[in-house]
Amino acid sequence: MNWTHVLLAGYAGAVISAVVALMRKKGWIGRISAIVLTLAAIALWNVMDAYYLKNQTNQNIDQQLDAAMASMPTWQVLKEQEPEKVEQIRAQAALMIKAGKREQQVIDSIQPQILAIQKNRLAYAPDEQVVAVMQVNVAQIEAVQQVSDDACYRFLFPEVKGGINPTKLIPQTVMSQRIKADVAMMRAAWGPDKHIVTSEERQHAQLSARKVIQMMVPTYGQNLEILNDPRKGAEKEKITCNLYKDLWRNVLALPQNEAAGIIRMAMTAE
Repeated sequence: MNWTHVLLAGYAGAVISAVVALMRKKGWIGRISAIVLTLAAIALWNVMDAYYLKNQTNQNIDQQLDAAMASMPTWQVLKEQEPEKVEQIRAQAALMIKAGKREQQVIDSIQPQILAIQKNRLAYAPDEQVVAVMQVNVAQIEAVQQVSDDACYRFLFPEVKGGINPTKLIPQTVMSQRIKADVAMMRAAWGPDKHIVTSEERQHAQLSARKVIQMMVPTYGQNLEILNDPRKGAEKEKITCNLYKDLWRNVLALPQNEAAGIIRMAMTAE
């Protein structure tokens, strides 16, 4: 089973979660629409792995899981910080595999649990680590768009046109940066020096987010509706990808504390 897909799927979905949260703050979509869009996006990197299907009957499943998890730095941090939760996830995955569940079913079951932990950590991480995580997310989108606008659109919205396997399109250097950023963020968010969000920070983040969206109106106009309904971008793949890149580039161009505030607000919006 390719656990890289599971771990790296978290923020791929969280990127869309953040955009959806901003749209909710703007009042463009309601809570139900936001939930539907977010749940669809969380499945972004759920790819059926032929290795999983071929080898699960040839190796001891518990040993296979332990070996895969041991090779992932993010899992090691989770194991250090929340050993009981990690063991629960591991046991659940092993049980489902032994029961003959498909990899997609296993991922769909455990991925939301991992995403919840990562998003929780992001809320408490220092500004530098929060911004670094989003910078890598933008780099991932840019890397896929270099292949084609269609691949970029499918990367962002697999539920509309069918997804891709981004691990085959994104350079290993970017993948490594992603894992490094995740590990640094999760370690920095744990302990007595973790960041505490204040009401003033939330209010300032809301104002900054509105300004970012307003800045994009002259360039994108009605195409901003794509953020509400991705299907409207199905025949506008280049515009859609540029829209999402520009959204986060504009956020990242702000002073570090402002950018981090918007990202925290978006990622933790309920």
